[in-house]
Amino acid sequence: MNYLKATYYFDYETNEIQKLIQEFKTNSLTKKEKATLLYLKIRDNWRYNPYRISLSKENYKASVIAKKTETHCIDKSILFIAGLRGLQIPSRIHLAKVKNHIGIERIVEKFRTDEISPHGMVDIFLDGKWLKASPAFNIELCHKCNVAPLEFDGENDSIFQEFDNSGNTFMEYLEDYGSFDDVPMDFIFDNFKENYPQIMNRLNGFTDIII
Repeated sequence: MNYLKATYYFDYETNEIQKLIQEFKTNSLTKKEKATLLYLKIRDNWRYNPYRISLSKENYKASVIAKKTETHCIDKSILFIAGLRGLQIPSRIHLAKVKNHIGIERIVEKFRTDEISPHGMVDIFLDGKWLKASPAFNIELCHKCNVAPLEFDGENDSIFQEFDNSGNTFMEYLEDYGSFDDVPMDFIFDNFKENYPQIMNRLNGFTDIII
């Protein structure tokens, strides 16, 4: 597999992604430093919004996502991977199903479930090993949910917080769908339809919906 390749979705040769990573394209930073700094930039500069669903493949191109201000976790993972590959850091998308235990009233109302699927995160190859990183929750959202902002140090996995600051269960991983060298759009769309049939029925011929 080529985890450095530009693809339709990881289109890091575009002006939008080159602008995103320009500040990190310097020999004064190690790959680990570039990855951790880019992680923070993606985590906090695009607000997490799980209520925007799209069935348009074009909307999952990193260059398109870069122009938005709020995005789904899959979108933020795609943007992060495009930036990493543009910095010559091998990376791939990793998908899972998670269960939310905190602040779930709106999620259950909209999705008819407290499960988010698929949840997108990123596998990054640094210093001879693969690490997981999830840049989904921006720092403001973490404070609102009473959880510590998720950090990535370039040496350890950084996945959703199991507990909030009060010790209550926050996020639980239910199923691991594995890693992919490119965005598996057909799998993602089928997963949406399987897990959120009511929402998909509401699309009624449209490709995008704000729940």
